[in-house]
Amino acid sequence: MVRSRSILLLGRKKILSSFSQMKDSYSVSKESVLPYISIASRTYGSQSGFRSLFDGSRFAFKGYYRPSSRNMTTTTAATSILSSKKEGLKLLVTTGPRAQKIVGIWLFGSAAWVFSMVVLGGVTRLTRSGLSMTDWKFTGSLPPLSEEEWLIEFEKYKESPEYKRVNRGMTVEDFKFIYWLEYAHRMWGRALGVMFALPFTYFLHQGWITFRLGMKLSALFAFGAGQGLIGWWMVKSGLEEPASEYVQPRVSPYRLAVHLTSAFAIYSGLLWTALSVVMPDPPAGSIAWVHGAAKVKKLAVPLSFLVGVTAISGAFVAGNDAGRAYNTFPKMGDTWIPDDIFSMKPLIRNFFENTSLVQLDHRILATATLLSIGSLWWVTKRLDIHPAVRSLIGSTMGMAALQVTLGISTLLSYVPVSLGTAHQAGALTLLTLMILLNHSVRRPSMMLIKSLTSVSKTA
Repeated sequence: MVRSRSILLLGRKKILSSFSQMKDSYSVSKESVLPYISIASRTYGSQSGFRSLFDGSRFAFKGYYRPSSRNMTTTTAATSILSSKKEGLKLLVTTGPRAQKIVGIWLFGSAAWVFSMVVLGGVTRLTRSGLSMTDWKFTGSLPPLSEEEWLIEFEKYKESPEYKRVNRGMTVEDFKFIYWLEYAHRMWGRALGVMFALPFTYFLHQGWITFRLGMKLSALFAFGAGQGLIGWWMVKSGLEEPASEYVQPRVSPYRLAVHLTSAFAIYSGLLWTALSVVMPDPPAGSIAWVHGAAKVKKLAVPLSFLVGVTAISGAFVAGNDAGRAYNTFPKMGDTWIPDDIFSMKPLIRNFFENTSLVQLDHRILATATLLSIGSLWWVTKRLDIHPAVRSLIGSTMGMAALQVTLGISTLLSYVPVSLGTAHQAGALTLLTLMILLNHSVRRPSMMLIKSLTSVSKTA
């Protein structure tokens, strides 16, 4: 308590000294700077405090600080502040806190929308609804509105391999259910495109978005548009006749993995960008916490890669319908490693297409992920890190345990729709926590590091 109060007083003294130097170059009244001193001194050492001080100084330069005629050539203070801005925070939205908040909410909303798309996509796959629509248009189309139109769509579906080998005898009412699910999935994606494009255009027109942010968002928008093409490319593979008459028609596991990976990439890009907009600097209250975060980062980055690989391996489990190959745990049947993981297929194809081997790979990766996250949690218990970072690590550990539990429950229950969907949502939730963790332990701006170092030396 005493140390915190000493740091607060030293910070206040430093701020007063800075404004005193500024007063030598600018005619500044005491009343005009008191609000900024009050704000910065109350939050000194935190991200918001530095932002408040910086924003206040910049706002003052726009009109509240009028250059004095006798000191017109003295620009040391101004140069110092502009230098701090250059080497410090690189804001993605520079038109004020209100614009920053609005853009952040929009990006978080877009990321949440993609999350719901992934969940809905899992439902369509588990209910075998993805192949109900046998054609595709980039702009979309209206659903059948009359009984005659429904019969036309149903006749198209009857020509597909899935109807002939899996759903022969299906009624029109049953067909409507799977059709509506797939139609909702496609139109939900197109609605996301509109919801993203319109605010983006408005923000560009208002000048709220920097060039760097504009380029990032343009790339994400193009990637999202391409996702629709990838989706149809995936579905088209399931509309082709299987190589063997004994094989059920399904989409290519490779194309399914590409489709899921691209969805995860778009989501990750939106979430990371949203966090960068609302939190330009990571949480760092002391230089010791910065050093602790750097140590956590060395472990969190490769661990995030492992989480991503495990999620992608789940796409191959789904694409090969490998979740139903062995529905026992921890053994696979009566053995730990089944004999049929070795086949006459080429090595690469066996690795990605052998249902037994695909499921075994996913089990091994999931176990490795849980143990790795548990090790991260155990190692960081001894580190001096920010409470927010410690809380994120604990949450990640809990989510990893829950995800493994969901996976085992899904397997033992023979992959029901509810648990299968929850397991897919859990994978994206775990990835979300890893993104939050990596964003929170990234290197702070030079302005913040220098300020924390100065306070630490003074203290």
